Amino acid sequence: MAKPGLACAANAPGEATVARAPVRRPQADAMQLKVGLLVGVLLLQLAAGSTAAELAQWERFKRGQYVLLIRHALAPGNGDPTRFLLDDCTTQRNLDDTGRAQARRIGKYLKVQGVKAARVLSSQWCRCLETARLLEAGPVAELAALNSFYELPQTRAPNLRALKAFLVELPSQGRPVILVTHYVTIAATTGQHVGSGEGVFAHIESDGTLRFEALASLR
Repeated sequence: MAKPGLACAANAPGEATVARAPVRRPQADAMQLKVGLLVGVLLLQLAAGSTAAELAQWERFKRGQYVLLIRHALAPGNGDPTRFLLDDCTTQRNLDDTGRAQARRIGKYLKVQGVKAARVLSSQWCRCLETARLLEAGPVAELAALNSFYELPQTRAPNLRALKAFLVELPSQGRPVILVTHYVTIAATTGQHVGSGEGVFAHIESDGTLRFEALASLR
């Protein structure tokens, strides 16, 4: 069944501009009512070293205390072709070679940090699924709550509610969890505007508050 494209804003130089429906900028919404933001964008860059604080954050992630949300790697253009099929990647906007190389670099950095067997979940869009698989951080499963609502604003609230419920229900200890999603999902969740291959860490406090913490840069 054909579904309209739900895209994230791409920010690479020279990317094509495609007409798109107006998108409401994420403001305080139901998902952010109890969200205490200690936010910093996690630029997925290879870094020469890490501070003691950064290493401590990665240790918490590896113990399952933090969750990593990543925007899919570079997929040139904007939006998806009209009437694209969610189950047919040839009809969608996809990663290019630069984006695939970016996803592999992120995966290598995760391994440097000792992330070897994560639980990896992805939006059902092909560019997210490919990013998730190229990380080689663990088997990839689909999670509809991570799907984009870029051009389907009516799915925004239910997607965000489902994502918050998923995050809150995660155990406080266990395997690290990586979520590969879209610009609009991360922006609506955290209030931050991330580029391709960027992300943030989230964690749940004892009172159920969802927080996003400043992290190191890694590209």
